[in-house]
Amino acid sequence: MAKLKKSKDEYMHLEDPWRVFRIMAEFVDGFHQMSEIDDAVSIFGSARTRKTNPYYKMAERTAELLIKAGYGVITGGGPGIMEAGNKGATKVKGESVGLNIELPFEQKPNRYVKRLINFHYFFCRKVMFVKYAKAFVIFPGGFGTLDELFESLTLIQTQRMERFPVILFGSKYWKGLVDWIKNALVTERNIDPKDLNLFQVVDTPEAVVSAIKEFYNGKKRG
Repeated sequence: MAKLKKSKDEYMHLEDPWRVFRIMAEFVDGFHQMSEIDDAVSIFGSARTRKTNPYYKMAERTAELLIKAGYGVITGGGPGIMEAGNKGATKVKGESVGLNIELPFEQKPNRYVKRLINFHYFFCRKVMFVKYAKAFVIFPGGFGTLDELFESLTLIQTQRMERFPVILFGSKYWKGLVDWIKNALVTERNIDPKDLNLFQVVDTPEAVVSAIKEFYNGKKRG
């Protein structure tokens, strides 16, 4: 009897166990390279933000101030806000890390990344952002930025990780989201009112650095 050909789905199913090795390789490489980095702050935001946009310039300035305050800067390694973060860090000769994700469009490493780590899997990359950051600074962005924001808040809320500063940059941009969280999530009791304290909103690069310093100085006093 002739052997039936396997379908495409069957071949993909057989490949699944081997994906574990690629996932392991991404984690091992990421952990190895990131373990060499001291205190750092992750900066998130849209890949589509142009250089002429005020948020680009403020992200660049924020990164400069973070470096001067003793922190390295971690971004997604791509264009837009990510580029601005790496540019600011590089300008003052600080640690400039890019965790690049392989995408069919939009995402190519920017030229200001000094330590580039490439990822195929989003979840491996996200672990690196969280594990090695002392704070998250969230500039205006889209779905990916929101994903990073809410994952960090969820991990802190559920005590799966130690609390750290989550800072939204740009009160005008984030106002609608913050109002919805207050008026919908809190009102419907889907989160506790105290969960509103898990993040804060600022409007200047100086306020970002002050918020991070205040948080960790408070921990030392506590």
